[in-house]
Amino acid sequence: MTVIASTDLPDFMTTLTAAVNNKKSDRPSASAVVLALLQAEKAAKQQRIAYPVDTLLGTWQLWFTAPRKAHFQNGQVLGKGLYISQIARAQISFVNQEELSISNQIQLGSLLFKLTGPAKYLGKKNLLAFDFTRMQLSLFGRAIYNGKFPTKASTINFVEQPIAKLPFFAFFLVNEDFIAARGRGGGIAIWVKNK
Repeated sequence: MTVIASTDLPDFMTTLTAAVNNKKSDRPSASAVVLALLQAEKAAKQQRIAYPVDTLLGTWQLWFTAPRKAHFQNGQVLGKGLYISQIARAQISFVNQEELSISNQIQLGSLLFKLTGPAKYLGKKNLLAFDFTRMQLSLFGRAIYNGKFPTKASTINFVEQPIAKLPFFAFFLVNEDFIAARGRGGGIAIWVKNK
């Protein structure tokens, strides 16, 4: 991985770094962050940057999202974004022990909703496909439900499933502090590394 001096950072990196590091009052506007994300995505495609799966491992807190299909049209940015409230903490985790797996959860006070399942990573395309197969709902640390989650693909044939039939994230920016990706549904997001 190439180390870039802070004075050599592209404008989009300066904006995204400020978005994840600055206090609420000093953060860039949501429209500036959407623009920076689109510029980062374009740069990653042009430079054909490939990230090893190990750089994704860990737990990441959802920080910013543009839920609609944010994109450039005639040089203009389309799509709005928003910073995620820290009242309801949403986070994603990637673990690679014997097999790669994903966990996605949201916590609001003492209520926790968590989905887990297998994942696979296509490094040349930075695509992480997954399938949620288990669901957990807890209140005050006690499991209300912990069992199967209805899914199109089953764990048994997950490996054979084509990417076109699975949800996925296409990562276009990965560093030790934050990651950014576009989901299959077209939205883009930034997650910040839990320390």
